[in-house]
Order: sequence, then C-alpha cells, then structure tokens
Amino acid sequence: MRITDLLDPKSIELNGRAADKKNALDKIVELMDASGKIDDVETYRKGVYAREEESTTGIGGGIAIPHCKSDAVGKPGLAAMVVPDGVEFDSLDGEPVNLIFLIAAPNTEDNIHLSVLSKLSVFLMNEEFTNSLRNAKTVEEFLKIIDEAESEKDEGAEQQETTSTDSGKLILAVTGCPTGIAHTYMAAEAIEIQAKEMGYQVKVETRGSGGAKNILTADEIEQAAGIIVAADTKVPMDRFAGKRVVVTKVADGINKAEKLINEAVSGKAPIFESGAGDVEERSSGEKESIGHAAYKHLMSGVSHMLPFVIGGGIMVAIAFLIDTICGYGTTGGSNFGTCTPLSALFKYIGGLAMNLMVPVLAGYIAYSIADRPGLAVGFTGGLLATNGNAALAGFIFGNNVDSLGGFSRFIANFAFVGKDGGNTVSGFLGGILAGFLAGFIVLALKKLCDKLPEALDGIKPTLIYPLVGIFIIGILMCMIFNPLIGLINTGLSNMLTSLSHAGLITVLGLIVAAMMAIDMGGPINKAAYVFGTGMLATAAQIMESGKAASDPAVQACYIAMAAVMVGGMVPPIGIAIASKLFPKKFTKEERGAFVSNLVMGSSFITESAIPFAASDPLHVIPATMVGAGVAGFLSALFGCTLMAPHGGVFVFATIGNPLLYIVAWLVGSIITALLLGVLKKDVKK
Repeated sequence: MRITDLLDPKSIELNGRAADKKNALDKIVELMDASGKIDDVETYRKGVYAREEESTTGIGGGIAIPHCKSDAVGKPGLAAMVVPDGVEFDSLDGEPVNLIFLIAAPNTEDNIHLSVLSKLSVFLMNEEFTNSLRNAKTVEEFLKIIDEAESEKDEGAEQQETTSTDSGKLILAVTGCPTGIAHTYMAAEAIEIQAKEMGYQVKVETRGSGGAKNILTADEIEQAAGIIVAADTKVPMDRFAGKRVVVTKVADGINKAEKLINEAVSGKAPIFESGAGDVEERSSGEKESIGHAAYKHLMSGVSHMLPFVIGGGIMVAIAFLIDTICGYGTTGGSNFGTCTPLSALFKYIGGLAMNLMVPVLAGYIAYSIADRPGLAVGFTGGLLATNGNAALAGFIFGNNVDSLGGFSRFIANFAFVGKDGGNTVSGFLGGILAGFLAGFIVLALKKLCDKLPEALDGIKPTLIYPLVGIFIIGILMCMIFNPLIGLINTGLSNMLTSLSHAGLITVLGLIVAAMMAIDMGGPINKAAYVFGTGMLATAAQIMESGKAASDPAVQACYIAMAAVMVGGMVPPIGIAIASKLFPKKFTKEERGAFVSNLVMGSSFITESAIPFAASDPLHVIPATMVGAGVAGFLSALFGCTLMAPHGGVFVFATIGNPLLYIVAWLVGSIITALLLGVLKKDVKK
C-alpha cells in the first residue's frame, strides 16, 4: 500500500480558506467524508476535535496533521488541504498553518496503513517536499510529488545498510504518542536526521499503533553515549537502569532534536534508577472518563488472562475428550477428565493453567492502575478469590463452630465455612474486584509514602507496598468480599440450574450469542466472551465440589459457552455466504475475502467481519446480530455443550451434540446471509 492509495483526489483541496482552526478542521473533515471512507462523519468529527483537545497537531513549519482512530472510520484514508493565506492553528511554533493532512484510521487490529502514514509523516519533515506540495497547481501534480518522493524513499531504503559504521558515538532514542500515527514517526525522523548531521550513529525505537518497532537491544543500550525518550505514551524503562536518559514529550523530539541530543551526550542528564517505573501516557487535555479508565484497566487484565484460559481450557477439554473416547463419558462421575493416565495429565496441566486465570486477571488490572507495585497485591487478591477462605476456619475457630458465641459463630459461618458448607470462593467476579482494589490500595500507599524520607525510596516497592498492600487486600477479600461474592456465585449457579430446568437457558443462549455479533471484538463482544469463560470456571468449581459433569448446573455452564462460540462464528460465515448469493451487494475487494471469512469464521475469529460492519454498520450489524442470536438460541435448545474456551472447528470433538451444533451454526449463518441480501444496497459502480 502506498500513500496515494489512501489519498483520494476528491479529498484534496489546493486553494482552501478557513476563518479559524475549527473551521479548518470542519472543512478537511468534509473533504475526508467525500472519499466515502467515513461511516459516521459526526462521530469522526468529534474524534478529531477530541484529539486536538489533548494537544495541538500543528507541529510547526506551517504544517498540521490532525488525526483520529475511530470505529466511525470504514477504511484508512487521507485528506489534504493547502491554505495559501494560512490559518491560526495553535501550532507549537505559534505560526499559521498552510498545509494540512487529515488522517482517518479504523479502530481495528489491522494496522497495515500505519507504515504508510508514518512514511508521510517523515516526508513532511522535508521542507523541499512540503514547499512543492504548497506550490502544486493541480491535484494530479500534488499526487505526483508524493508518489515520486515515496518511490525515491523506497529505493533508498533497499540500498541503505542496516549496520552502523564504527565512527561516531551511538545515540539511542524511543519515540511514541498516544495515537501512534504521526508524531511518533516524525519525532523519530527528526532525531535521526539531526544525529547524523552531528556525526553520531543513531537508532530510534518507535512505539506506534502497530506496536514497538526497531527495538533497542541490551548491547546497544550498554554502548550508547546518550539515550532520549521522547514519548507521551507508556515506555518500558527498566532496561535503561544506570544510564543517563533524557525524558521529554514527543513534541520536543520533533522540534528540539538538536537540544535533546546535546543534553543526552553532555553527561549531565539524570541517571535512570531501576524501579523508578515506566514513562506513562501523557495528556494535556481533559481527564479520562471514569468509565473509559475502568474499561481500559479491565481489558488489560482480560488480555493477559486469555492465553491461560485458551491454552489451559483446551487442554482440559482434551482430557474430557480422551475420557469420552475411552467410554467414561457417562460413568466417570466426578472423576471425569482424570479416568485415564493420559487424560489426568492433560487435566492436571490444563487445570493449573486455568487456575492462574483469576490471579493473572487481578494482577494485571492492578498493574494497569498502579504499575508494577500493583502486581503482587493484585495476584494475591486473585489467588484469594480463587481459593476462598474455608481452609482458614479450623485455624481460627477450631473444628467445633457450634460451640462458638453468637458473633463468632456468625463470622465463622459467613466468612469461612458457612452454614452447610457455604461458599467463599469469589472466583471470576472476585478477581475483577480484587484487581481494582489492589490497584487503588497501592496508589493510596504511594501517596502516603511520598512524605517518607528519600532514604526509604528503595524499600517502598520491595517492602512497604507489597507487605502492607497484601495484608490489606487479604483482610478485605477474606472478611468481606469473598463471602459476599461467594453468595453471588452460588446464586448464579442456582440460577443457571433453574434456567436449565425451566427451559429458559435458551434465552441466555440467544442473548450472549447476539452480543458476540454486535461489535465483533469490542466491549460488548468481550463482555459476552468473558461471561462464557467465567462459566467454564464456574463449572470447574462445581465439579471440584463433587458434582459430576452431567449435573444440570455444570451442563448449563457448558451450554452458555457453546452459545458464545457459535455466536462469534456466525458473522464471518454469514457474510461469506452472502457475498456469493448476492454479489452485487459487495465490492470486488469484499467478495475476494470469501475464503478468509470462511477460515476465520470457522476458527472463531469474529474480527474478520469488522471491515464489512464498519463500511455499512446500519445494515450489516442487525443482520449478524439476528443470525448469531438464532444460532445461540438453537444451540442452547439442542443442549449443545462446549468445554473449551476457543478454537472453533478445531475443538468440535469436545462439543456435546456436535451435529446439532453445526445445524445451529449453519442456520444462523444462512439467516445472516439472507438478511444481508434484503438489507444491503447494491454497490454503486
């Protein structure tokens, strides 16, 4: 993909006029909309405004690069406007802007456009290039200037040696901005150019939306004469311990490269100390909303948890499959999954991995909130949520609870053993709560410890935070939240059993499956998937209490997981079928995704449907949601069960009633395809 592939001629204005910054942004957003790459122009416009409130995108030199990464963007794109008379843009250098490039990036994991946008950002550092663009007489000439510069850059990149010469000291840098689209790469280019002009070797690590690139090695860090971190986003810093490091904002990397390099090699930069923490994301705009912050912390925990869920869960499912093949499916009882040596091995390994699910979830929620000091406290809270309190009862109250006084008996029954055995395992819900509690406990400890003498700074992260934090989270979980959430989990288990007996498990199947097809990887989809994996954890807890796999409560958990997976498999398959049945409704590029949709849908990768939903959400999302909901309803109606948290067709051997499960999947997919044929309009040629 080249820059000109993203820059539509309809989105270029060479004689633009704007009264002020807002007017300029409105006009260039309209230019972007003319390219047809924006699904919801008002949402996208608000995103552009919000980015400007964080910090100006007027980078100086008469250039501005406003940008927005949003679900409102159907396809990546660029718009350009030359403003001969200039417009005030709150630029970093205070000068008017006369060349504006607007970037539209879809909010997906597919970031192939980022290399193109980073290349454009680098070109804009070249004054000769930008002057040529300002003086272009036609749109064709404007595009030709960009195309020729890109061709020259690509040829130069092929010829450039990646190894450094022996002459000159080595300068290292890390650049990053919150969106990781433009400023990251412009700062990198500015530092590289300036360092080479000053006779230094240079290597810059970029931490953009596509992930970290050109990562600095330990040998390079050891040899470096100076290190610069110009970033407004999180950068891991412990690797620089003992080295002199200049830490600043990304805008300084663009505009003050020479000053930063001189400071880095002067020997006067501060020495970075191990344990001082990572560079955190900066924002000069409004504070992040509480809801968005909570979601971000939760997703940090979920993303680290999923590998344990998927790897361990599939191994446990294989153990069940082995016992089923060996004839223990109906006779294994509570030993099902460990009836043979091989199945017991898989169950043991997979079970240990699954048992780490909640501690990892809690630990990384706390890490997101309070950085590394939160990990130990969060992990401990998660372990307490997983194991509950029953083992403590004998130590604290002895074995004869009935002989205790009134209040002591209440505490013993409530917090430890409970009447008739009770339940103090707070599990998945307790892990989420423990993660947030741990994070905020550590933040509070950090604030309190700010008043301590500097001589104690070294023991704060190694002694004070973990010791006090673990004690506090332990008391809170054992005495309050484990028993309370244990009651909720017991109620949830009873509810699932009741739904199963009443035939209402089908309603649950419909709801969670439909949720999987609404935003296909977004928060609603993730909520449904996390619920399904939570049900697997609940099933494991029920079986550990002595229940068999055939128990209605256990079966209800597995039915819920099956409905979740079938709901996620419907959208890509339904779209693939529709592209064959109704080819006029899809572009040539969309029709070409037929095979990839089949493969990814069969593998339970719902995200392959995102481009279709993003380009036509009002018609595609209702179709996928209805089809997925029907599939989930039928899957639950047929009593289909799933013991694995992921895998699609690769774990069909672990599914109960697999043939009927396939029927539910195909019926839902066909319904989606037919609805797309009715709802979608023919593509304009």
